[in-house]
Amino acid sequence: MADFHQNGHVATLHNLRVDKADTLERELEVLSAHRKITLILPSLYSELEGPALANIVEQLAGARFINHVVIGLDRASEDEYRRAREFFSVLPQEHSILWNDGPRLQAIDARLKEAGLSPEEPGKGRNVWFCIGYTLARRDADVVALHDCDIVTYSREMLARLVYPVANPAFSYLFCKGYYARYAGGKMNGRVNRLLVSPLLRALEKTIGHRDYLTYLAAFRYPLAGEFAMRTAILPDIRIPSDWGLEIGVLSEVWRNLSTRLVCQVEIADAYDHKHQPLSEEDPQAGLSRMSIDICKAVYRKLATDGTVFSQETFRTIKATYYREALDMIEAYHNDARMNGLHIDRHVEERAVELFASNIVEAGHTFLDNPMETPFIPNWSRVQAADPDLMRELHEAVKADEAEYGR
Repeated sequence: MADFHQNGHVATLHNLRVDKADTLERELEVLSAHRKITLILPSLYSELEGPALANIVEQLAGARFINHVVIGLDRASEDEYRRAREFFSVLPQEHSILWNDGPRLQAIDARLKEAGLSPEEPGKGRNVWFCIGYTLARRDADVVALHDCDIVTYSREMLARLVYPVANPAFSYLFCKGYYARYAGGKMNGRVNRLLVSPLLRALEKTIGHRDYLTYLAAFRYPLAGEFAMRTAILPDIRIPSDWGLEIGVLSEVWRNLSTRLVCQVEIADAYDHKHQPLSEEDPQAGLSRMSIDICKAVYRKLATDGTVFSQETFRTIKATYYREALDMIEAYHNDARMNGLHIDRHVEERAVELFASNIVEAGHTFLDNPMETPFIPNWSRVQAADPDLMRELHEAVKADEAEYGR
């Protein structure tokens, strides 16, 4: 049975396995009549051919509490866009597909580029950002949820538990983050969260001293979870990072904009598995190596905006402190895995820690060498101020694609 511990910083809503999932869903169906719920699915076309998305769509087909599904489709040709429309046509809910590589949305992007407002690099952050703009343009969502399209262990209960805390008007939460245990195939997973983020936050506090922001991040059981939900009212002022620091960046924006009393985390699954990235020790621009650098930079940037001064010596100290913390945590994870019949390869774990330790310094060098770097995409309030017609035209572009290529 799950615990019911509260950390005192962010409310934690556990799954005590007492009530049945269908009870939550029935209640959500009632609530959604007055508080409309939109789900955003950022997707690569290749994920339509993967092992996870067909089951996700099948599960979503029974989610009567969802009012609208917004699919951001990346890396798709015209024929692939047509096939995507057929693939998602089984959804009974109203749904929209943003063909991000299509001529109409490319024209919108070109217009944003002229104004200096376009996302600078492709990826999940850019995809999510356009989906948010489109959702705001529709003006028919009170709650917006987001999750990835590669969740192998997906069930409708995950979504119900994710949206319930912000959909129920009796709760005060405006933002909800999902969490879960990452294991599959007899192995304990989630290396970046376990072996980078957790020990890095401890190392930062030891090195630079107490920061409320670090305490806030450490309060989340899985800060890198890609599943979150929020009231639509906070979306216009959320800045989305364009790199792999998306999840940490969103949490940082929530920290900046909201009281922690309005933030919660909820246990959405007993076990969770999705696509695993390679460590990419030889290529710092790919896999977990790139991810670790982007995450570190996201944390450093936020601390700097709160007045923390960094130097090369600071990052060397953070690295040394992190390395000791991470090795101690490997021992704890190894013992935890053994007690639960799971496997951890300590050699592989230590290799990952060595890479992350190196990338902590590399991210610091990049941070110091590029003080003018602005990785955040402008929020939609700024876009609206700069070009008041753009959101409406984004909405019309998606409708025009639908009309031209047919339902």
